[in-house]
Amino acid sequence: MTTTEVPKGRTVTLGDVPGDLRVGKNARIEVSGRLTVAGVARFDGNAEVRGDLTCRALEADDGTVRIAGSVHATESVRAHDATIEVEGGFRSVHVDVDRGLSIRGPAEAEEFEVGGYLDGRSTLTAAKVSVGGKFRLAGKLTARAVDAGGSVDVGEVEVDSLDAGGLIRLGGGTVKNGVKVGGRFVARGPLSFGSLDAGGTADLQAGGKGGSIDVGGVLSVGGDLTFSTLDVGGLGSIHGDATGESFDVGGKFDVGGALRVTRSVDVGGFMSVGGDLAGESLDVGGMLSARSGIFTGTARVGGHIRTHAGLKASRLVLRAKARASGPLIGGTVELEHRARAEEVYGESVELGDRAEANRVVAKRVRVGRGASVSEVLYSESADVDPEAHLSAPPRRVDPLPPFPL
Repeated sequence: MTTTEVPKGRTVTLGDVPGDLRVGKNARIEVSGRLTVAGVARFDGNAEVRGDLTCRALEADDGTVRIAGSVHATESVRAHDATIEVEGGFRSVHVDVDRGLSIRGPAEAEEFEVGGYLDGRSTLTAAKVSVGGKFRLAGKLTARAVDAGGSVDVGEVEVDSLDAGGLIRLGGGTVKNGVKVGGRFVARGPLSFGSLDAGGTADLQAGGKGGSIDVGGVLSVGGDLTFSTLDVGGLGSIHGDATGESFDVGGKFDVGGALRVTRSVDVGGFMSVGGDLAGESLDVGGMLSARSGIFTGTARVGGHIRTHAGLKASRLVLRAKARASGPLIGGTVELEHRARAEEVYGESVELGDRAEANRVVAKRVRVGRGASVSEVLYSESADVDPEAHLSAPPRRVDPLPPFPL
């Protein structure tokens, strides 16, 4: 195959090139119609093409190649220690660029592999995108796998997986399998995802719907959130309703609306729920406040729980020195040593040694040594320790007054 050469520093006008094209350093090509190279277009150093380029393969070495039109390479684009800048659209199969790739028009390839930065001003479609540094895209990203060592800042996404070492910022869209980021994650629009794993912070500004969420630092959700499992080690807030399978927070967390899970709620720090709270089991090590809480299984409180309408569970345990503000309602309710509650309702209620309650209403009541109760109403039995402190003797009533919730 013949080779057409453009000497370094020269300006030439070209159209169709029947074989390969070799362009010297600091050369410039004025395009007549469209520059069509049957073979390989090779650039040795800085160069400029003033128009559209079609070739079998594009190769660049040691410099910056600027193309003022579009690029269509039917096989590959490769740049060794070089940067490629394209003013128009871009299409190829395999792309391997060391330094950087900039594309103003729509971009398409099977695989983009860029060592430095990838900067797109329109849309990008690929099977795989791998960038060692920064990946920026103004338009929609459609891909299977996206991996960046530094940051990803793109518009709408429709991808299978997304992984970045530092920052991911999205306009919204769908990540079918999962998002993993070592630092910060931001979604400006609604996001659907398989999983979200952020080592630092995650900000879902318009809410989201997905699977498991694991955030090491801070989670912020601007709307409603649907999830399978949620685990936040630090701080968090959900402005709307939250719905999922299990919810686990270690620091301070606020839910503006309701929180409903099918399994467990675990609170290690401080959490407030503006609406109703519901699930199968509850474990509070710190402080929890909600309008109401209803659990089909066991609720354990080791710190302080505050409700307006009450906390209800099949089995409810107020651990030693724990406190409850608002009614407690359960099949079985246990107040351990020095626990304190206001109103307690249940099938069976037991106050441990030196526990305190204002009012107890239950079928069966047991009051331990040194416990203090203002009023006890029962329908079947009342076992009161002689050293307990009651403002009035237990009173048997049948039927019992109606329970809250």
